[in-house]
Amino acid sequence: MFLSFRSSAGFIGSGDTYRRKLSVELNPGLNSSVSPLPPGVDLLHIRALGKSDTLHFLFCNQGAPTLLLLHTNTTSSTIQVDWPAFLARNTTGSLRVEPESSVLYSSAVVLTRLWEYDDVNNTADPEKVPPSSFLPPYQLQNFTWTGLNNKTLDPAGHTAQLCGGDASPSFANGSLCLQFSAFETEGRDQGWPSLLHNANSSQIRVWLDGLLPRANRSRFSLELQAVGGPYPLGRVEEIRSIDDEYTPSIFQVSQWVSSPSNSSSVVLGFVQWKPVAYRRAKPVFEDATPCHHTASVPLGQAAPASGLVRAFYGSKPSTTGLNVSFGIAGDPFYAMTNYLSWTMLVGLGHPPVDTFSPLVLSIMAVGLGTPMILILLGGICVCSRKRATPQSQAYEPIN
Repeated sequence: MFLSFRSSAGFIGSGDTYRRKLSVELNPGLNSSVSPLPPGVDLLHIRALGKSDTLHFLFCNQGAPTLLLLHTNTTSSTIQVDWPAFLARNTTGSLRVEPESSVLYSSAVVLTRLWEYDDVNNTADPEKVPPSSFLPPYQLQNFTWTGLNNKTLDPAGHTAQLCGGDASPSFANGSLCLQFSAFETEGRDQGWPSLLHNANSSQIRVWLDGLLPRANRSRFSLELQAVGGPYPLGRVEEIRSIDDEYTPSIFQVSQWVSSPSNSSSVVLGFVQWKPVAYRRAKPVFEDATPCHHTASVPLGQAAPASGLVRAFYGSKPSTTGLNVSFGIAGDPFYAMTNYLSWTMLVGLGHPPVDTFSPLVLSIMAVGLGTPMILILLGGICVCSRKRATPQSQAYEPIN
């Protein structure tokens, strides 16, 4: 296992400047001999080829929406799907990597439930809300999703979008949408929160649009579950910064990381987000609302209701979970705009780290350098004037 960690670190150590070649495949290996897919169910495979390794991103909405990340130590690894068994959702091993021995790391993130609660006392803290204020959660495994097609899948941009809802009146004119993106190299989105990504990461943007709230003071919380091999995502770290250039007023990033039990400094994989959500699709500064998370808790071997997890990990994988809640006390409730968006990165190795941009460094250099130059010039001027002034003798001669 120690050798595996070292091998993995060798591939991911330069992720910020590393470039991968991406290819997009929808429903890999599916042919006409297999019965048609259930309505709205698709399996997206993005293959990210490195110099000597491969990342496989698999995004699927059979059951609860799931992103599965697989890292292999070869450029020739492939994804094999036994489609009849995969669609039956009761067979372990219906999705596998060939060769199986090439897998260095795997992790899955599952969006399981959307919680809604009536924030009567305007605390924006689900832990302080009485149980009677919680409404029945939306089970994402029961949602009906739009399928991936020419309008929702962009192979050139390496993005895919799913929108869905359940049969309740709340979703009559609304939807929960997920946009998945993979990246060839380092960069960031133009829109807030402008998370920094690299070639070893992917991104999921989640938004609620037009959902009819079931209470006058409704707020929401999203439940995430993580499944991994020996070391699923465990602790949540909060990294603070003095720079809010890309996400105004936000000086913190949260990251849910996977580490071996004997070395917390080694990070195998991560989910990263900034603690902010937005109340409009094209937000201005006033539309930002903070969000907060619970601690990560082990869920034992209670597998989430995900067809992708069952197909790769089986029925009893190691699972952890947490909730991300949106809003703070005093902020407007969801009904004000009927819109809410939040973004997270999912990737391999250490999470990307924000640094000061050249513009900020230039401003800092001018701001700090100008006073020093003025002090230096002032000192030179004083010394020059003193040297130029004739020195009077200490004693007058006696005549």
